[in-house]
Amino acid sequence: MTLLARLDRLPLSRPHYLLLLIGGLGYTFDGMDSAVVAFLLPSAQDAWGLSNGQLGLIGSATPFGFLFGATVAGLLGDRIGRKKVMMYALAFYAVFSVVAAFAPNYEVFLGARVLAGAGAGAESAIIAPFLSEFVPAKRRGWFIGALAGFFSFGFVMAALIGRFVVPTMDDGWRVAQVITALPIVMLLWWRRSLPESPRFLLQNGRVDEAEAVVADLERRVERATGQPLPPVPESAAQPATNAAKVNLLSALRFLWSPAMARRTAVTWLIWFVITFSYYGFFSWIPTLLVQRGITVTKSFEFSIIIYLAQVPGYFSAAWLSERLDRKNTIAIYLSGSAVSAFWLSQMDTPATITLAGAVLSFFLNGTYAGVYSYTPEVFPTWIRATGTGLSSAFGRVGSILAPTIIGLSAASLGFGGVFGLTTAVLVVGVVCVVVFGLATAGRSLEELTEPAKEASK
Repeated sequence: MTLLARLDRLPLSRPHYLLLLIGGLGYTFDGMDSAVVAFLLPSAQDAWGLSNGQLGLIGSATPFGFLFGATVAGLLGDRIGRKKVMMYALAFYAVFSVVAAFAPNYEVFLGARVLAGAGAGAESAIIAPFLSEFVPAKRRGWFIGALAGFFSFGFVMAALIGRFVVPTMDDGWRVAQVITALPIVMLLWWRRSLPESPRFLLQNGRVDEAEAVVADLERRVERATGQPLPPVPESAAQPATNAAKVNLLSALRFLWSPAMARRTAVTWLIWFVITFSYYGFFSWIPTLLVQRGITVTKSFEFSIIIYLAQVPGYFSAAWLSERLDRKNTIAIYLSGSAVSAFWLSQMDTPATITLAGAVLSFFLNGTYAGVYSYTPEVFPTWIRATGTGLSSAFGRVGSILAPTIIGLSAASLGFGGVFGLTTAVLVVGVVCVVVFGLATAGRSLEELTEPAKEASK
């Protein structure tokens, strides 16, 4: 009988859903902070007389910070623990969001947005691997997909702030950034009670602490369900005992070793494709609508509709992830994104742009639900946070490039060309995941990542 077998046989119940809520609210605030930038661009342009190129840099600032935050969070998460990184990242993000709100000039604002993005990126990269280590294999795809779905609530909240705060008061764009930082105080308080991942504790030889976490979760699940716990199954897959400390060089050497290179390449490419498309679309859609003659207020109203489409996108993909496997779900939603992006490129009226944009939003965010479930599953426990963080970080390269590329190419390619480019990028992702992706549904984390099995994958 192993601790992990005891952990994995627990039915999902109130203690798991509490973890989902606390982790998910972190994603809500991360999403709100990321999305609100799109609604700040027109006001920042007016306040400081910025060019389209400078606006593109602002759009790239948050994802640029995400890249470094995700990289550092993964490395630290595998060294000092998932929980500590989550706490420090939240505090860092909140502080620099407030600094950005009171920035006296473009340069301070840009720097603060980069640092706030680093905090948000660190948290974003660590929550999914942390929670995936608590969830039984048969429900992990739905659970982590639903976790990612909390991003959509943040985007909807950002759209509401963009519509009802930014254009309705003096310095509304500054007030909006203060609002995005305030809920963090509550979340920091909640997270004080989070347990550390028992898989991380076992990996680092802290067996007694892992036993205490699992035993406490067993008691709370039994109390919540009112039923005896299921019997502990015989588990062939045992946790690895490699307690090596991860650094960037050793992580890259392992991730790109012959046994892991295919997994790493597929995961990194998927992250790049979806993040390039996502940030290219969401960073610029309000501004592109304004530039097509639609008022700022009306543009933000259309954006609310587009952002609302995220909610069913995330949760439908989370549901499908358990039934069609993660790789198939990712492929389906990437294909839907490609078709929708092409459709959007052909539209020229506010109503049809909004409809096509909402469908694209549905599929892009559904893809993210699959990606967030898939990524922690393909890396061993000792490097899971680092592998997830580096995958997310590589994706952020796409999010850094996308706003600037689209900002510079919008003048020459036009509205249709911008989303034609997005279509081509998405098609590459579909082919990659269908041909090279790994089936993960219903398999324990240890079964998927045991070193002895790596060479055969």
